Amino acid sequence: MREKIWFVDLLRVVAAIAVVVIHVLGPYRDQIGQLPDWQWISAITINSLSRWAVPVFIMISGALMLSDQRPFEPVYYIKRRLGKVLVPFLVWSVFYALFSGLTVSGFDSAVSWSVLKKMPVHETYYHLGFFYYFIPLYLIVPVIQWWVKKAEPGQVKGVIMVWLLITGLYLFYIDGLWSDTYLLYSGYLLLGYCLYQYRWPSLVVLLPLAVIAVIVTDYNVISNSFAAGEYKMARWMSYKTLNTVLVAATIFMLCRMVSDKLSLPTRNKLAWLSKYSLGVYLIHPIFLWPLREYDLYFANPLIAIPVWTFIAASLALVTSWLLGRSRYTAWLVP
Repeated sequence: MREKIWFVDLLRVVAAIAVVVIHVLGPYRDQIGQLPDWQWISAITINSLSRWAVPVFIMISGALMLSDQRPFEPVYYIKRRLGKVLVPFLVWSVFYALFSGLTVSGFDSAVSWSVLKKMPVHETYYHLGFFYYFIPLYLIVPVIQWWVKKAEPGQVKGVIMVWLLITGLYLFYIDGLWSDTYLLYSGYLLLGYCLYQYRWPSLVVLLPLAVIAVIVTDYNVISNSFAAGEYKMARWMSYKTLNTVLVAATIFMLCRMVSDKLSLPTRNKLAWLSKYSLGVYLIHPIFLWPLREYDLYFANPLIAIPVWTFIAASLALVTSWLLGRSRYTAWLVP
C-alpha cells in the first residue's frame, strides 16, 4: 500500500470549494451594467482567482498515477481506475439530463430528451463538461507513465517547458496542431507529476508569476468587457492557457507547503472531507438550481458568493456522505 500523501487531501478540498464558487458566481458575469461597477468587478475578480480549480484535479491525477511504481495491469486499471470514474459519470449524466427538464413551472420532458440525445458529445449539465476531457486522459496515462519511468528529470522538465510555451501560444490565439484539446489538458498530468516528484518549478518562481497572471487576467477581462458592454473573457478564463497553468501550479505547491505544517487531527479532518470531494463536485448543482431558477441571489456578490457557496457545498457534502454510507450507493460518489 502506498504511503498517505497528505497534501492531496487539502488540494481536493480547496479545489472542490473553488469549483462551487465558480458555479455560484456564474450568473453575475452577465450582469455588467445591471450591478454597480464595483460589485460586478468583485465577482469577476473572484472568478479570476478561482480558475485553477479544475486543472488542479487533473494535476492530482498526474501526481498520483504517474508516480505509481507498481507494474501496469490493464484489467485492474480499467476496473479500478477508469471504471471508478466512468460508471458514476454515466449515471449522473442521465440523472442530470432528467434534472435539466425541471423548471419553476414543472417538468419538461422534451428538454430532458433533447439533452439526453446529445450526451455522447455534450454534457447534460454545465459541471459535467470536465469529464469529457478528463476521462479520455485515462487512455493517455499508461503511455506517459511508461515514459516518465524511463525519462531523466531534465527530459520531463524540458517537455513541460515546451507545453508551457504551447499554453502561452493558445492564450494569444496563435493556433496550430499544438492547440489540440487533449494535448493541452494532458500537460497538466505531467506538470502534477513534476511538481510532486521534483518540486519543480519551485514556489519561489511560481508565486510572483501567479500574482502577475491573476492581475493581468482580471484587468483584461474587466477592460474588454467594459469596452464591449458585455462579458468578454476571450481565452483569459480558459483552463488551457498559461495564466491558469501558473496559478494552478502555485496552488499545488502552496497546499503542499501548508499541509506539511498541519497537525495530525487537522489532516485527518481534511482526509474525511477529501473522501467526499468528488461527490461535492457531482452533487452541488442540485442545490444551486433553486438559487438560479428563483433568483435568490443577494445584490452584493461579496456577500452572496461566500454564503451560497457554503450552503451548496455543505448540502452536497452531507448528501455525498449519506450516499457513501451504503454499499449500494457509495459507488456514485467515489
